[in-house]
Amino acid sequence: MSAHCQLTGAQPGFGNKISHSHRRTSRRFDPNIQSKRYWLPSERRYVRLTLSAKAVKTVDAIGIEAAVARIRARGVKV
Repeated sequence: MSAHCQLTGAQPGFGNKISHSHRRTSRRFDPNIQSKRYWLPSERRYVRLTLSAKAVKTVDAIGIEAAVARIRARGVKV
């Protein structure tokens, strides 16, 4: 599963691990990505979305229809 959110566009951030001796090595900060299935009433089908935990809460707040409209406006296929 790719570490990209379809709704918010959240993607990995990059930084450094710093050891006790203060040596730095590269690391990545992945968003909390979840795969979730929603019923889309307008199309009478289920859609499986790859969303961050924050985006799941956004879908709960604005509704699946508005969320799918935002995803399609970003140019992502649903």
